[in-house]
Amino acid sequence: MPSPYRAIFSVPGAKSFTTAGLISRLPVAMMGLGIVTMVSQLTGAYGLAGALAATVALSVAVFGPQVSRLVDRYGQRRVLRPAAAVTVGAVGALTLSTVLGWPTWTLFVFAVCAGCVPSVGSMVRARWSALLRDSPARLHAAYSWETIVDEVCFIFGPILAIGLSTVWFPQAGPLAAATFLAAGVFWLTAQRATEPVPAPRGTHGRGSALRTPGLPLPVLTMVMIGVIFSSVDVITVAFADERGAKSAASLLLAGYALGSCLAGAVFGMVHPVGPVERRWFRGVCAVAVSMIPLQLAGSLPFLAVALFLAGMAVAPTMIAMVGLVDQLVPRSRLTEGMTWSSTGIAVGVSLGASVAGWVVDRVGAERAFAVPAAAGAVAAALAFLGHRRLARRPAAGRDQEGTRNERDHRSEKERDERHLA
Repeated sequence: MPSPYRAIFSVPGAKSFTTAGLISRLPVAMMGLGIVTMVSQLTGAYGLAGALAATVALSVAVFGPQVSRLVDRYGQRRVLRPAAAVTVGAVGALTLSTVLGWPTWTLFVFAVCAGCVPSVGSMVRARWSALLRDSPARLHAAYSWETIVDEVCFIFGPILAIGLSTVWFPQAGPLAAATFLAAGVFWLTAQRATEPVPAPRGTHGRGSALRTPGLPLPVLTMVMIGVIFSSVDVITVAFADERGAKSAASLLLAGYALGSCLAGAVFGMVHPVGPVERRWFRGVCAVAVSMIPLQLAGSLPFLAVALFLAGMAVAPTMIAMVGLVDQLVPRSRLTEGMTWSSTGIAVGVSLGASVAGWVVDRVGAERAFAVPAAAGAVAAALAFLGHRRLARRPAAGRDQEGTRNERDHRSEKERDERHLA
């Protein structure tokens, strides 16, 4: 293993909590496709299947930041276990309702409850941040590693979800996702030594972390990145289907994730240069530019190469985004802040899938690649408008309250020294 990664795994407990995080994150890549596969197999109604998957995604976008806010206040163990229990119970009820033939509206109720799933990636990154706060180079490598883990989940998660539901029985995909979530969260929260200590209650402030100066713009940009991700997925499946090779879509999308995975691995071994907001801006622009070759795709081999190269822009951008949030958001609200970035992507994923499907039906898959290109252009424009403003922001590496307390402590110490003198 290259030295930067060897260095981070020398931290006691690191291998254990990142492995638990990997298991806990598999459901993110499995749940939506598992529900679509289950419902479409049982009913043949793709509209219902897609609506349920979208309901789960939007529910995650609503509940995810709230769960993370509670984690910042009360700790991971006290919050993650009940939240995961709600999700596991909802998935179990959802699958049971398909067996017992309950009314359709009950499916949507359980889909909403299933969105209580915690953002485990944010929890793991918060642990890295607490452990490596004084070592920026190792923290960069840790964030890069977690991005690789994300890509691994999105390579194998869909394969597991679709494979289990088609080869075993329809409900197997969602049930496996719930099982991974329960096991992973229980293992992660059992590791108390690396769990970040919640900040004192007086340091949390009021309202959402999204109100942190500078944070809304990157989150809005991530919405456009989410549109890119989901529209590329939908259009790639349609593109392969139009050429009589629908099964090849999974390989094409795996290549997209593989390109990101490899780029993330390399990026983690390179010491970051320049302000993080500038690296984030360049990454967003690279993602936008990578959508241009897709407009020329006329064959599956060309699309495979274009997607692989496009994927190489993804991981460095996500790593820079995490680093930017790390600097923008106070320590006492870091988990919630990181969750907002993934929430932005989740909202974009829901939006992009519906828009891309509508465009494919009307102009065909080849011309529909204009959708991710347009989203990339909007993302680059937002990043351009905001990155200089972010560069002028005050550093938020620590809580404003903590900085004020430290300043007050120094003032008291100086007064004491003057008094003694």
